[in-house]
Amino acid sequence: MDPFQLQTQTFKSNGFRWMDADAYLFDIDGTLLVTRDPVHRNALHLAMREVYGVDTTIDGVAYHGRTDLGILRAALDRVGVSHDAFETGLPAALEIVCRDVSAHANRIVANVCSAIPDVLERLKTAGKLLGVASGNLESVGWQKVEAAGLRRFFSFGCFSDHDERRADIFRKGVVEVQRRLGEDARTCFIGDTPEDIKAARLAHAQVIAVCTGIFKTDELTSYEPDACVASCAELLGTDFECKGQTLSS
Repeated sequence: MDPFQLQTQTFKSNGFRWMDADAYLFDIDGTLLVTRDPVHRNALHLAMREVYGVDTTIDGVAYHGRTDLGILRAALDRVGVSHDAFETGLPAALEIVCRDVSAHANRIVANVCSAIPDVLERLKTAGKLLGVASGNLESVGWQKVEAAGLRRFFSFGCFSDHDERRADIFRKGVVEVQRRLGEDARTCFIGDTPEDIKAARLAHAQVIAVCTGIFKTDELTSYEPDACVASCAELLGTDFECKGQTLSS
């Protein structure tokens, strides 16, 4: 297939064409990259100890698809930190998370997910606006993207510093796209969790689900994304290695 005819490639009977949007907003963890280090995790633990006085962890918290604010709230709620105490300490806790991740940024090990650089290059060459929409705090998210060598592709990002709900982050992403490109601009999100799909729908945007995180095809397709692919390699219509198996168009 001619790479520059990929906009005609479809993935569902509804005729969805993946390159028809004007802007593409990517989730970070599990979509753009997977981190193989404890930097972010340790920063969350440090914040909970220093601000809330509890020696606890995020172990056992269902954090995939959650925002940093939501992860902290869930971890602290189960050890008895009240809502009021959580909210009072939150600004200081977020400051510690950002500061600690920045201090240890050189230890971030970010493995880029299959075919991501090629997909980003293809979209950028086609004149698409690229951004990130992530549950990470802004400085944390950009540190990971930098560590993965992907920062040059993105014009902006929307993060969880002021929004605990992923849907609010995604809505801000759509607003920013329309501010830059006009009210008729079409936005497509790419994410690896059911929460990404649900948030994109609440933002009235298209969404491509990728199985490069912990969720499998059956789980993601049950939420009816516009397309679901094993990895972004499928968007390129060529062979790439992904999770030990070869995918072909």
